[in-house]
Amino acid sequence: MWDYSETVKEHFFNPRNAGAVAEANAIGEVGSLSCGDALRLTLKVDPDTETILDAGFQTFGCGSAIASSSALTEIIKGMTLDAALNVSNQDIADFLEGLPAEKMHCSVMGREALQAAVANYRGEVWKDDHEEGALICKCFAVDAVLIEDTIRANGLSTVEEVTNYTKAGGGCSACHEGVEEILTRVLAEQGKSFDPTAAPPPPAGKAKLTNLQRIRRIENAIEAIRPNLQRDHGDVELVDIDGKNIYVNMTGACSGCQMASTTLDGIQQRIVEDLGEFVRVMPAQAMGRPA
Repeated sequence: MWDYSETVKEHFFNPRNAGAVAEANAIGEVGSLSCGDALRLTLKVDPDTETILDAGFQTFGCGSAIASSSALTEIIKGMTLDAALNVSNQDIADFLEGLPAEKMHCSVMGREALQAAVANYRGEVWKDDHEEGALICKCFAVDAVLIEDTIRANGLSTVEEVTNYTKAGGGCSACHEGVEEILTRVLAEQGKSFDPTAAPPPPAGKAKLTNLQRIRRIENAIEAIRPNLQRDHGDVELVDIDGKNIYVNMTGACSGCQMASTTLDGIQQRIVEDLGEFVRVMPAQAMGRPA
């Protein structure tokens, strides 16, 4: 379970500047409903001074997305566009007195929406689409440039951190190798080496789980999902845990089902949320694990 600051809760339950701004002359839209997060930022800008007179947001996403959007609009009102462009995703998180690591991508989305809105006001083309070959994570449409910029801006060093900040790798995990290649290159530029076995330290004040506690949380997450599968005459059983790799068997109607990969993604997401760390859930038989 994630720990939210009182400021995050306040901006979630009582968001500031929700809705579109009347007579807006700058609009920025990022994300998509298919990816689970979308944000539309509207600004009213003084044409003489380029000062942001008003800001509003409309978002589809989790509580952290709402809180981050609310915080962003509060931060930038009264700023010039140039000053606003210097607002980082970390500034948004700091304004909220911190965000869970797994929710930092919400602050990154806010920064992108601001960049898009400023470009819209100035008649410039701001693109979040991808040149051929530049798309790294197909599940969440995250390109190499965003990953590289986010690594540099936030001092990231692990795949798990990249997933927390950009969502890249949070779906099917097929892009992990691509993310690792980017980490290797960017860290080398900084005179550092990428360690694929490294994991980010637990948040301050939060103790690291023991192996037994970790196993029990994984088992409990699977048990919570099992009734839904059993209603459709399917089931899942835990086979093995090897570091961040979790091997399961899909049984009954789930065995060989065309939606099995989607089911595995749902199981993985539930375990990640309950465990508070990134893991991969894979079919045991396909990976040569004994049933």
